[in-house]
Amino acid sequence: MLTIYVDADACPVKQEVYRVARRYQMPVKVVANAPLRVPAETLVELVVCPGFGAADDWIAGQAGRGDIVITADIPLAARCLAKEARVLGPKGHPFTENEIGSALAMRELMDELRQGGTVTGGPAPMTPKDRSRFLAKLDEAVNALRRAHGSER
Repeated sequence: MLTIYVDADACPVKQEVYRVARRYQMPVKVVANAPLRVPAETLVELVVCPGFGAADDWIAGQAGRGDIVITADIPLAARCLAKEARVLGPKGHPFTENEIGSALAMRELMDELRQGGTVTGGPAPMTPKDRSRFLAKLDEAVNALRRAHGSER
């Protein structure tokens, strides 16, 4: 069955994921390092993986062809893409095989600049436009996967 995996610890679009999952009756695995509140619905399952990197490792181990992973973590996105999952960032940007290499390189460069004090701060805050884009892209990804894999799962 097509599944949505959410890298949940810092995910700002969990409510949007639940809304789309309800619409399409898709299971959602909400994966976090510590317990958090999730809707009491049969489609939504909380998976707690304590420890550094444990949630990412669990997602990368479970997600595969026909699944959708929601994460802002570029290395996790790369691991999931290698397993043929679709990966979507919380602002609606899809990670693709063609772009993941440059995204990893940019992440490494930004880490170096932050460590050197050249760059401070983090990403811009979520806007309503970001949430709208995310919803549209998630809906688009679900429909594409349902067409492509509907008979397989």
